[in-house]
This record gives sequence, structure tokens and C-alpha cells, in this order.
Amino acid sequence: MFERLELIEKQYQDILDQLSKGKLEVKEMTTLLKQSSDLQETVETYRFFKLKRAELDELSSLADEEHDPDLAEMMRHELDVLKNTLADIEEKLKILLLPKDPNDAKNVVMEIKGAAGGDEGNLFAGDLFKMYGRYAESRGWNIEILNAMEGAVGGYTSIEFVISGKLVYSLMKYESGTHRVQRVPETESQGRIHTSTAVVLVMPEAEEVELDVKWDDIRVDTFNSSGPGGQSVNTTKSAVRLTHLPTNIVASCQEGKSQHDNKDKAFRLLKTRIYDNAIEAQLEKEGAARRSLIGRGDRSEKIRTYNYPQNRVTDHRIGLTLQRLDVIMEGKLDLVLEPLLNEFQKQQLTGEAT
Repeated sequence: MFERLELIEKQYQDILDQLSKGKLEVKEMTTLLKQSSDLQETVETYRFFKLKRAELDELSSLADEEHDPDLAEMMRHELDVLKNTLADIEEKLKILLLPKDPNDAKNVVMEIKGAAGGDEGNLFAGDLFKMYGRYAESRGWNIEILNAMEGAVGGYTSIEFVISGKLVYSLMKYESGTHRVQRVPETESQGRIHTSTAVVLVMPEAEEVELDVKWDDIRVDTFNSSGPGGQSVNTTKSAVRLTHLPTNIVASCQEGKSQHDNKDKAFRLLKTRIYDNAIEAQLEKEGAARRSLIGRGDRSEKIRTYNYPQNRVTDHRIGLTLQRLDVIMEGKLDLVLEPLLNEFQKQQLTGEAT
């Protein structure tokens, strides 16, 4: 492990030396800055580890030479504290050295769709969107709606939005999959509990340098924006649908103030879908798609149940059950995400994740 850390520290210093020389092209500078940012925490943690290890060696030598019993006892106590500190830092270094998802630092495009349960599924999709919005706000992230189709009685049949901020994908990628809700719908006169579902898809947003999508390969269709139930809400064709002909991937937008605005947002969504499709194809080729306990969630995979009568949330991937549904729906999603991340890191450390 320490040989790897020495190589990483050398690599980090080499990058800093290149950056300090200047006269770099923008693309090269951008690449080097990203590389240095990726390595910075690991290198700083390793340097702190070496500093504490040097302190331990020095204090051990002094303790061996100390003849005053009281002072020797105090030094032994300090040695124990330093050893515990070094053990904690070493565990952190092990986690920092785990293979990283190259998309972790990216913004995400999320899609939530009401699924089983009709109107209740759509209402639950709306509740999930509010939950993610509150969580994003608590982390200082921003949300921008790209496209939304409201349900007839509320919620959404489909909503697509961008969450932008620091390390968004590293946390939100665990949300892909089928979310199940158990509760009494407002329209249920007998007080019976219904089970409905909403489907969540999380995609890393494509960056310009990664994907070259040509407008010559895109068919542009315009249509009237529609509201709940599909009724037209204006008489101008401001809504835009883009179809990428080589892949047949489609993206639509009607949220913008103009056709031009909708076209830009739809293009942003289209690129992300093409990029996500390419990632899936690569994972399938490597035989690694969706096989880890957590990993990238399949839409058909039931990942979580929200039981309102019992105020209970269960994440089925790690067998986690919390009687704190009300708090989680208010945006305290770390209560679920932190155990998920810990379990995934544990699998990587033990070699169980594939």
C-alpha cells in the first residue's frame, strides 16, 4: 500500500510542477487540474500519516531513554494516542486507494417516473422529487428542471432534472431503481393500504470534452406544450423533441420560456442519455454491469420501500430498516446513503464487490 502511496505522491508533485511552468493549452491544463484535484486528498492524508509516524518514532525513542516514571507514563499515553491516530489514518488511506468511479465528481441528470399504482404512483414520484430537492438544498446543490409531465391529480408521470454541485454523482448514483411506497391514498375511502411504485434513473451528466454529438445526426420536432392529462397549454409549438438517429435515443423539453431554451435543455438531456447508454454498453462488454450489491441500479430492481403507516424505510440492498420515514422524506437522505456507501466500501476492501 505504501509503495502505491509513494508513487501517487510523486505523480501529484509532477503534476504540480507541470502546472507551475505555465504555457499550457486549455485542454491540457484542465486535465492536469482535474488530476491534481483527484489526488489531493490522498496525498495530503498520506503526508499527514508520515508526519504522525515520524512523531511516533521520535516519541518512542525518547520514551525508551526516559528514567522518570511519571514522565515515562505520560509518554506511553501519548504513544497510545498516536498509534490510534495512525490506525485511523491508515484505514482512511485504504478507502482513498479504492478504485474510483470516474463519474463521481460529475453533476447528474435524474429521471423520476410514476409506475405501478396510477395516480398514486405519480403522487409518490412527486414526493420523491421533493425529497431529493430538500436533500440537494441541505448540501448546497442546485436543481434545474429539464422536463416535467404533471399527473392528473398531482405529482408527476415523469420529471427530468439536473442536480449540480460537488460530488453529486458519488452519492446520488445509489438512487437508481424502483422505489415502492405503502400507504393509504387520499382517495381511499375504506382506509386500505395500497402499494405503488416510482422508478428513478440517475445518469452522470455528459461533459463537452467526452462526447461529440453532431446536430446533423439529430431530428428536431416541435409541438405544443401539454399539462396534466396531456391537454395542450399553449398554441405555439415551443416544446421540442430531439431524436438521435444513430442510437434512436429521444429527449424532450417543454419547461423553457422559448423554443430555443427548450432546444438547449433537450440537447443537454440527449447528450447525457447517449453518454449513459455508452457507459452501459461498456459495462456489459466488460461483464460488470449491475453485479455489485449496490452499484448502478437497474430500473426493474426494487431498492427501497417507504411504509407510511409504520413510519419505516427499508433499503433492500443492505437490509437496512429505519423507523424515520418522516425525517428522510424531509431530505435527511444521508441516514440511508451513508450506510450504503459504507457497505460498498467494505465490499471493495474485502474483494466482494465485482
